[in-house]
Amino acid sequence: GPMLSTRLKSKQKDFEERYDQIFNINNKIVSKELSVGRAALSSLLGGIGYFYGQSKIALPKGFSQKNGDKYIPYWPAALYTAVPSRSFFPRGFLWDEGFHQLVIWRWDAHISMDIIGHWLDLINADGWIPREQILGAEALSKVPEEFVLQYPSNGNPPTLFLALRDLASGIHAHQFSDEEAEKISTFLKRAYVRLNSWFQWFNSTQSGKYEGTFFWHGRDNMTTRELNPKTLTSGLDDYPRASHPNDEERHVDLRCWMLLATNCMRSIAGFLKMDSSLEKDYYKLSDQLSDFETLNKMHLDDKTGAYFDFGNHTEKVRLRWYEDREAMKRELLRETLEAPQLQLVPHVGYVSLFPFMMGAIPPESWVLEKQLDLISNSSILWTDYGLRSLSRTSSMYMKRNTEHDAPYWRGAIWINMNYMILSGLHHYSHEDGPYKVRAGELYDELRSNLIRNIVGNYQETGFFWENYDQKNKGKGKGARSFTGWTSLVVLIMAESYPSLHR
Repeated sequence: GPMLSTRLKSKQKDFEERYDQIFNINNKIVSKELSVGRAALSSLLGGIGYFYGQSKIALPKGFSQKNGDKYIPYWPAALYTAVPSRSFFPRGFLWDEGFHQLVIWRWDAHISMDIIGHWLDLINADGWIPREQILGAEALSKVPEEFVLQYPSNGNPPTLFLALRDLASGIHAHQFSDEEAEKISTFLKRAYVRLNSWFQWFNSTQSGKYEGTFFWHGRDNMTTRELNPKTLTSGLDDYPRASHPNDEERHVDLRCWMLLATNCMRSIAGFLKMDSSLEKDYYKLSDQLSDFETLNKMHLDDKTGAYFDFGNHTEKVRLRWYEDREAMKRELLRETLEAPQLQLVPHVGYVSLFPFMMGAIPPESWVLEKQLDLISNSSILWTDYGLRSLSRTSSMYMKRNTEHDAPYWRGAIWINMNYMILSGLHHYSHEDGPYKVRAGELYDELRSNLIRNIVGNYQETGFFWENYDQKNKGKGKGARSFTGWTSLVVLIMAESYPSLHR
């Protein structure tokens, strides 16, 4: 009784003191926000689990085993990882994990390296990592059957490079003690071969028709039920892309993820003093993907200043009911009213801001002013609770994708992307140029809105939420007890962002 209570109070005091020391949030927030930040961090850490089992890997279409199974098992594997929500999503998600590690490495770099190392140990001979890790009974119990099989042609954003870039940059900037820096350097050296394999898998399997272009493979070009074929591999699920997928597509978000990965590999190779032809290729590709004129030629809409995907697209699509009188049923199917053509895909949303998030726009460019216009326009992305995922002007805004699929990334406020946009605003508010002051003003207002809304929802409901409702006063929605990337509120409070300099 009393002894345990005393020990718990002592541990709680230690936790609070360490939290204050690491995140240094004195004078940045008020006391009620401080307690919510501590709750977010402790819930993220408390959700970390150790999972063991075998993923199921889909066989190519038309193939099956003698027993009828359409999959083969991956090798038995262990995974130490954080999760988006221990109660609702008790499994590892590759693209979520990079955002989790942005918080965790700041708390304990050793835990973070252990987790990243476990993920890299799941890489196969081709350099592929399954994007969802459904290992063991707990994980499997929460997965709909159609999402169990993993497809070795499909990727997921390589967000682990966000945390790895921070670790590498921290060594360059002497942010760690000599002992910590030595351990991180040793880890990066050991991880380098796997990271290279992972990068080369992306570079070879997700490349586009033309040099320097990329698109998310795995979209269904035969579907008749989806208003816009989903891109689950991008992490943005039903965010609108080209209406008719083919190999002419160019996805601006994937191009930016590749730029991040290239710059990270270049940075690691630099301080490890590697100088083979492979490292020279990273320098070459980094310069190629950083080329602002090429980026604009491929993806920029000059009129709006938004970056768009490119592909075979028409806006003239809709879902309508078709009746099958013989079968006595009706189906909601897609109808195309106009032939698609190769063009920019005109949907303003998170994807339109990816070059901004990555700091790829020169601070003096007119494009930066246009991007700030998009961010600040309440008819487009701005709300008093955070930035919505898709513009209110989009033809897909809050549209269902199928009879059973409610809009997901078509308007809701997501914290991981808002954090990335805040990082961009913070970056440009410190870069000399004509838009420095405006970027700083938008940064302060967006940061304040996000903190107020997340804290308010937590105090009202006791939960952190998967996303927040842009139409209903920022109310939390989706999975609750979602302490995965919503815990980035800790870094928003601390004003702790990744460096966007190469």
